[in-house]
Amino acid sequence: MSIHTDLGVRAANGISAGRNASFMASYLDALTLVERLHRLLLDVIKDEFERIGLLDINAVQALLLFNIGDNEVTAGELKSRGYYQGSNVSYNLKKLVDLGYMHHERSEIDRRSVRVRLTEKGRNTRMVVARLFATHAEGLIDRQVLDHAGLDEITTALRRVERYWADQIRYIY
Repeated sequence: MSIHTDLGVRAANGISAGRNASFMASYLDALTLVERLHRLLLDVIKDEFERIGLLDINAVQALLLFNIGDNEVTAGELKSRGYYQGSNVSYNLKKLVDLGYMHHERSEIDRRSVRVRLTEKGRNTRMVVARLFATHAEGLIDRQVLDHAGLDEITTALRRVERYWADQIRYIY
């Protein structure tokens, strides 16, 4: 029995049978899919970087560059704005600074705070990711995998789950 099925069976035993058990199975499928999609996204970026010979940063760092864009931010802002979800943001920022993808500067007001922004090298790498995403968007439309309405529906549903989970974290403490 897979972990997914085992978890589903055990969790479903705690809720009423029928519709709720079916919902639980679908919910676990959705969780698995979200995780798998994130990993696939990282693999797609990694493959693109290997194809063009950009090997000194990883896909997580590339997404970080993409999400920062033209902004100047602190490590704390990266998390609070949703640009970065990992626990090792300081490591990745230091690595990107060391490799010349980002500038860093201590805040004049709070010397503990460091602001970062992309260098030209970082902006060029960001453009690689942006072009990759643009190609994907065109492919999804051209191959009729997804249209604008379908994408809006998925995004709306995921934002509702995000809000629900965020509320669960807030109310635990």
